[in-house]
Amino acid sequence: MLEGTACARFDDIAPLSASSFADWYNYDYSPTNGTSCGAPIRLAGQQIRASMMRLSWRLCTFAIALVFGISGVMAQQIKPVGKIIGRDGQGYAIRQVHANGIDIGYKLVGSGTPLVMIMGLGGTAEDWPKQIVAALAKKYQLILLDNRGMGHTTANDTTFTYKLFADDVIGLLDALGVKKTDVLGYSMGSTITQELLLTYPQRFGKAIIHATSTDGSNVAAVFKNRTVDNPIVARQIEATTHWKTPMNRISGVTNQVMFVVGTADTVVYPESSKVLSAAVPGAWLVQFKNATHGLMYEAPTEFARVVLTFLGTDETVKATKPAPMLPKAGDGKTP
Repeated sequence: MLEGTACARFDDIAPLSASSFADWYNYDYSPTNGTSCGAPIRLAGQQIRASMMRLSWRLCTFAIALVFGISGVMAQQIKPVGKIIGRDGQGYAIRQVHANGIDIGYKLVGSGTPLVMIMGLGGTAEDWPKQIVAALAKKYQLILLDNRGMGHTTANDTTFTYKLFADDVIGLLDALGVKKTDVLGYSMGSTITQELLLTYPQRFGKAIIHATSTDGSNVAAVFKNRTVDNPIVARQIEATTHWKTPMNRISGVTNQVMFVVGTADTVVYPESSKVLSAAVPGAWLVQFKNATHGLMYEAPTEFARVVLTFLGTDETVKATKPAPMLPKAGDGKTP
């Protein structure tokens, strides 16, 4: 205290701990003896409180902006590139972008985390069931592309291979600036997905591999007695005859993968999905009873639900101490 006065200097007030911040904030700086110096001190106290309130408000505003800014970056939408060449039945723009030596036709549908969808042999982006596209587009931004030579995608004289098809997908993702995405591949698209996981695993998060095969020659045999008038489809079939899943490499896939197949699929049969799901560590295997190779057309709502469940589940558990081993039966220690 200053001698001869009851007014307190701020540095005369004992320091307060963080736990008593509220007491300091509401401290009464008035003198106790009625001297006139209380007025400016009370004013100073009010100014401090006002400054603290302004500072608190600014900090809160900054924190909110930071949170929304981070969320915006994480959910940033893909900016479409390339020229618009038409629109689909729902009004979505169909674009072409030059990549990997060809013009790739694609469209973007929905909003959220990216999910690239790769159609099967002889199909186009328009062949995905509308119910599945609508369901997935509520949570994901879908990248639906036409395979080489199909729909709005051109082709050249380069021999068709699954590595070439995979490079087309990567070319489109590069053009769109997509560094990483989930992927859903159907039939031939599922085999392209296998190639993508083997060659470009870092570019993908989760993968849904639907109606796949470890031996393309078996699939090509389905078309043996059929007349194929479309030369592009014929080239796709020829590429399929040469596909063999490299089983010595497939066990090294670390992506989270789900295999989906119908038990009555007589094009690829369920065995390939069973073998692959057993080989890929932690893979899911979902079988639809009595479903054929057209499973997603036969049960689009259920198929979409399974896909959304898989994509929305993080089945990787953080490593902890190993669980204690249970006694083996017959060792006399089993309760």
